[in-house]
Parts: sequence; C-alpha cells; structure tokens
Amino acid sequence: MNISDVQLFLTVTESGSLAQAARRLGITPMSASRRLAALEQEMGKRLIQRTTRAISLTQEGAEFIPYARAIAEAEESAKALFLPNSKGASGLLRITAPSGLGNRTLLPLLPTLLANNPEMRIDLQLSDEVVDIVGRGIDVAVRVAPLRDSSLIARKIADNPRILCASPDYLALHGSPRSINQLGQHHCLRLSNVPQWSFDIDGQITGCSVDGRFSCSNVEGIRALCLQGVGLAQLSRWDVKQELALGLLQEVSLQDANPQQLSIWAVVPTVRYLPHRVTVFIDALKAALTQPDGGHSRQGH
Repeated sequence: MNISDVQLFLTVTESGSLAQAARRLGITPMSASRRLAALEQEMGKRLIQRTTRAISLTQEGAEFIPYARAIAEAEESAKALFLPNSKGASGLLRITAPSGLGNRTLLPLLPTLLANNPEMRIDLQLSDEVVDIVGRGIDVAVRVAPLRDSSLIARKIADNPRILCASPDYLALHGSPRSINQLGQHHCLRLSNVPQWSFDIDGQITGCSVDGRFSCSNVEGIRALCLQGVGLAQLSRWDVKQELALGLLQEVSLQDANPQQLSIWAVVPTVRYLPHRVTVFIDALKAALTQPDGGHSRQGH
C-alpha cells in the first residue's frame, strides 16, 4: 500500500475537497483523483463518493480512517525517530480542551508551537463537554475531570484542585463561610451542568447542592461575575490562578471540608504509534504548567 496515497485519502477527508487536498499536497486535482482511485482499487472498495460539487465518505471509507491514521502516524513516528534534524512535527493536530483552560493556557502556547513546527497545523476545539476523542478523530484531549474511560491513555500534566473563591468586596460585605452548611447563606455561582460542588470530607468525595441567582455554561462567565463581587464560586485553581496572585480573588477555606484534588490530564486514544506532533504538544503544555509563574510571564501578565 502506497503511504502517500493513504496520506492523500486522509487529506481529502480533512479538507472535504479533492481540489483543496491536491493544493495542500502540491499536486494536480487529476493526479489526486488517479491516486485515490489507485488506492480504492488496491483496497477493493470505494472509499469516497465523488460528485462535481462535493465528496462524501462511504461506509468503508469511514471504517478505513483509523487504520489510515495508524499507517500515516507510524511513518511520521519513524521519521521523527530516525530523522531528528527534520523540520519538527508535521500534520494536523486535533485538540479538545475545556474552554477556560483552553483560552488561558493552550491558546498562548500555539503561536510558538506553530512557529517551531512549520509543517504542523492545529485544530483546537474548546468545549466543556467530555468529547468522544476516538469517534471524533481527536489526537489529544486536555481534561480536568477524572478519567472514566479505561480504554484511553492519560498522562498527568499538573495538579489542579477545586477551590472556593470570592472577591474581597464580596467577602467584606457578606463574610466568609466556615462550613459547608453556611454555603446556603451565600450567593453561589455555579456551572449550569454542575448542580453540586464537590469536597473532600474525611477522605471521601462528597457533593453539596448549592443554589444562587446565576449559573453559566462556561468557566469564563462564572469567573467574570465572581470578580465583580456577585457571589462565591468553586473553580479549579488554574481557572483563577492569575486573579489569586493579583489579589482580585481570595481563596475561601472551610473548617469541615477540603478541596477536591484534581489534575490536568493529557488523554490520547493509544500510545502505539503516537504521532510526534502529539508528544511535542504535550511537552509544551507540561512545560508551561510546571513553570513557577504558570508560563504567563512571557505574555506580559
């Protein structure tokens, strides 16, 4: 099987256009069509339905995608291993991450990552939902929630406990809660899909139902209103690391409960034939999150 033809097939599926795939690979559309036809002939199956206006995957084409990626990634890993002086990582890196962590930590990394790896492209999907990375063809997911799918491979990047926090103005006006029961006396800002706040009580993770006048689907909204003194919030430390350092928010400690200990994880579908672009990204993320300043000094924070 011609690896270049397999790469062409993947490029066509990524771009959604035979002509655009041909431009990316520096070949003519006619040549791309012939090579794709040669691959289909070798496979004995039609992989892509082609019309004058659009293309679409056949069922066999959809089923072939993970095998095609494994073939292409194996070649890339071999090149990275035996050709260390090549131009860095290459190919399309698909990442999914929570919106808060993605905006604050991942996005600032990407310009340097792209500059150091001129043959690499990045598709970043920010979502606070847990995405099926295998079904969606994601290379790496950055997650804070505990890993539930044991078939995936997770690498710990940094500690990231949940904390309670509020603005100094809010605490001066309403006081600071000292126990879980006192949370009911406060305005609690919560994520829309998280009805309970989690705490560690005597080594057990316990959920506490909270109520308030505001909920939001993403971290940015909760953090914004917390900064404006609207209420208490439970976020992860990396969500409010800058604000805590600047004194714009203050951490609130309870006498009868401790923060839930979470971590930031890089989750990949498999470690077999792990693409070089994935390891380059994970290394850059870990370097940023383990710096004393969290990697923000170079951004002017």
